[in-house]
Amino acid sequence: MSVYISVELQKQVRHCFADCCAYCHTAESLTVTTFEFEHIIPPAAGGETVFENLCLACPSCNRYKATRQTAIDPNTQDEVKLFHPQQQAWIKHFAWSEDATEL
Repeated sequence: MSVYISVELQKQVRHCFADCCAYCHTAESLTVTTFEFEHIIPPAAGGETVFENLCLACPSCNRYKATRQTAIDPNTQDEVKLFHPQQQAWIKHFAWSEDATEL
């Protein structure tokens, strides 16, 4: 389902995430792809097209997350909510490996 996102709202989201993917923090300028505006809570699940529910995502992260909002924690086997880039601090949830090959 395609949802219209105004140019002004796109600019606000790009500025908020500094033209970087909200999930892996890769800068769009370092890739050959165009980043996508991602609904953190998908429209099909009631998510709105508002600033608080949008982020910038590289195609890889956007496809991996897809419409999921939860995942199974591999350590506890509990179902947990996925990271919400508009509500949570990235640095508290993720870290790159020393050689920057794994997140």
